[in-house]
Amino acid sequence: MVLGPSTTALTTILANAYGDVLRPGDEVVIADTNHEANAGPWARLERRGARVRMWRVDPVTARCPVEGLLELVTERTRIVAMPHVSNLLGQVEDVRAAADVAHAVGARLVVDGVAYAPHRPIDVLELGADYYVYSTYKVYGPHMAAMFGRREAFAEIEGPNHFFAPREAIPYKFELGGVSHEGCSGLVALGAYLAFLAGTEACDREAVVRAFSRMGASEQPLVERLLGWLSRRQGVRIVGTAGADEGRVGTVSFVHDRVPNEEITAAAHRAGIGIRHVHMYAIRLCRALGLDPETGVVRVSLAHYNTPEEIGRLIEALDTII
Repeated sequence: MVLGPSTTALTTILANAYGDVLRPGDEVVIADTNHEANAGPWARLERRGARVRMWRVDPVTARCPVEGLLELVTERTRIVAMPHVSNLLGQVEDVRAAADVAHAVGARLVVDGVAYAPHRPIDVLELGADYYVYSTYKVYGPHMAAMFGRREAFAEIEGPNHFFAPREAIPYKFELGGVSHEGCSGLVALGAYLAFLAGTEACDREAVVRAFSRMGASEQPLVERLLGWLSRRQGVRIVGTAGADEGRVGTVSFVHDRVPNEEITAAAHRAGIGIRHVHMYAIRLCRALGLDPETGVVRVSLAHYNTPEEIGRLIEALDTII
């Protein structure tokens, strides 16, 4: 595990390290559904001779189909970068299937888990990810990020920390100048919170799974209520799946065919409800889905601590404006 200031910082460090070992003509595959944190650092490797190939999103399903990845990978593919959940769509992607495709040609799979990690427990072994990175501040902690990497994957590259730090000194070799001690202290406190949610004394793996199960049970009826209401509104387009099941998390995006996004968010703000609009750092995805990145989508981000009363207030505010 490598810690850093943000997911963008960690993926940039990782991409730069691979840039040192890739040969001209080596290929990097980037999913359209990525947050820019897991797209831009890899796309910039084109300047260093890599060939960048985009894993295109299906505009109907708003998913990057595994069949599309199968058509892209070759014996020259070195990296496949994808999100576990799109921070715009809220849909859970089939990471395991992508890992199998990537590994069949000897490529490494880099997964952005920022939009997944606040809602579900992560099992990197089951997923088959070579690298998995997420923002700890999205998971009820301090403004930092954490990146898992397989030992054999890290062995291919060298971190950028001081020259005298041994190549095999991981995580130190990838933690430039060391990490925030204050942030680490706050990160450790998350264990007590998860144990509280699980109703246990210690925070072991079982407690983590139990805590996130309780989180999901709290979120699910809220997501169902909001999606059900939006799906019945004339002029509303839900961006991503309208299904409220295990295949999505509490990130809900939509647009209206007449009311501008900024007016919708302003109405919610007047009611004391915090939602956002614009591209959410997924500009490539917005363009692929025919959305103007300048206005993007209206996004509602739900978590386990939100309440039915808050959803009621949000729906009332949205009903007034749309």
